[in-house]
Amino acid sequence: MTSSTGTKSVLSTKDKERYNLINKENIEFIMERNNAINRWVIADMLRRTAYHFPDKNALVFNDTIRTYSELEKECNQVANALIDLGIRKYDRVAILAHNTHHHVLTWMGSAKTGAIYLAVNYLLGGDDIAYCINHSESKVFIVEDSLYPQVKDVLDKMPSVKTLIWSDQGEGTPLAQSKGTKTFLDFNQWYKTYPTTEPDVILRIEDPVQMTYTSGTESLPKGVIISNQSLIAEYMGCIIDGKYDSNDININALPIYHCAQRDVFMNPIFWMGGTNIFMGPDIGRILKNIASYKATMFFAPPTVWIGMLRHPDFDKYDLSSLVKCYYGASIMPREILRELLEKFPKAGVYNYYGQTELAPYHTILKAEDAMEKIGSAGMGGLHMETRIEDNDGQPITGTDIPGEICGRGPHVMTMYFKEPEKTEEAMKGGWFHSGDLGVLDNDRYITVVDRKKDMIKTGGENVASREVEEAIYLHPDVEEVAVVGINHPKWVEAVAAVIKLKSGKTVTEDEMLNHCKANLSSFKIPKKFFFVNELPKTPTGKILKRDMRETYKNIF
Repeated sequence: MTSSTGTKSVLSTKDKERYNLINKENIEFIMERNNAINRWVIADMLRRTAYHFPDKNALVFNDTIRTYSELEKECNQVANALIDLGIRKYDRVAILAHNTHHHVLTWMGSAKTGAIYLAVNYLLGGDDIAYCINHSESKVFIVEDSLYPQVKDVLDKMPSVKTLIWSDQGEGTPLAQSKGTKTFLDFNQWYKTYPTTEPDVILRIEDPVQMTYTSGTESLPKGVIISNQSLIAEYMGCIIDGKYDSNDININALPIYHCAQRDVFMNPIFWMGGTNIFMGPDIGRILKNIASYKATMFFAPPTVWIGMLRHPDFDKYDLSSLVKCYYGASIMPREILRELLEKFPKAGVYNYYGQTELAPYHTILKAEDAMEKIGSAGMGGLHMETRIEDNDGQPITGTDIPGEICGRGPHVMTMYFKEPEKTEEAMKGGWFHSGDLGVLDNDRYITVVDRKKDMIKTGGENVASREVEEAIYLHPDVEEVAVVGINHPKWVEAVAAVIKLKSGKTVTEDEMLNHCKANLSSFKIPKKFFFVNELPKTPTGKILKRDMRETYKNIF
């Protein structure tokens, strides 16, 4: 048999006979022979881009710049180093890190070994991180220096981890100065002596390649397993629907541990041959880097776009290179979208909507529909089907009738790891059930009404928190608002609004009450207004409504 490295061998008579038959055994035999020629997996992405653009900048992280040719070689070195540690197909390799060069090497290096990459949310506490590591049974755990304090007390609680690796790219305490540190390999020294050639591993498109833990808002986090096939289909959809090209320069400021930044933007841009800039979520630096690198595209949730529009340096920089603006993760207030279109008149504005379980892109509102369909999440992406279901699992075809948003297509996850019952429940009827409520318009465009858990039932009436938020956003002095239901002795749940005002503005509770009375039905008007300096958020900019429900639960 000819190996994937091209070594010639003589076919036996039986092997030659296999080519004359079509059955499961023979097709698998032939596929294995042809693995190096016709395979299509994530591990091949950088190599194929390097074939087209070997000397083009692929990655920029602070002072570190790598061309596609250089990045491909480094990822091969990491893959060979992982194999030398004993990592084999389907083993889990975990990393706790910001948006760094080492993080990208870990992701692509793991894919080249056939291992499953797991990026851990760096805002989790030590015990929650240990849960993800233990539940996933990760064998290698890479820890960034600046994040080491979060896990130093729980490293002994991770029995599956055989190797710890220290990444020095987070501007934390150097490994040599970290007292009490367990035995770590130094990432920089660990991989650089290994071959730059791709390891000889048989990889298939249906193989699992990535694991992401859900936020665990109502229970323990679930480990979402995604295959090469799902990611490749998702990347293709993003490239075509989002209009990416090889000239794009993409700012990655939201954390790449999250699938939105990583799999809707970073990886599709690597595939296309664009340039990825890596940084943290500092809004001042985002504005500076857009101007400095002449970035053509940027993704952020509405909260970050609002912060950019309100930043004192917004008018200081030339942002005219930005011709593609993307948002997602939460609903963009209509007034903010109008302002965004006004401030970036040459840019197309796109709204991505999805879930971790869909790799994560589900629907898109394209730039040409941004104003006409303002507030909508658009239609199912290139490879996706979307429908609204009633409580009995039947499709809703009428307009403006709320139901659960469901999707199916090649983006869908393989499973929840170790959760067969929850996997089956999420996939009932052959559709993935998002837990989001939406409605259809006459053109079959979807508008997200609310999360099921965010629908407020007050005095027997259902109130969509988004509708109340949109009304409050009409007030000229409001920068951000979140509406939640909190315990109430009479109404069971009361509508409450948590509001951040624009800098220097003052609004009384009575003034806000009168504003809501002019824009909402009486039962939808908040019973309480809370004015705060900041709303609690995840690193991806999602507003943490569960935190606010807990904070204000005993107000009445």
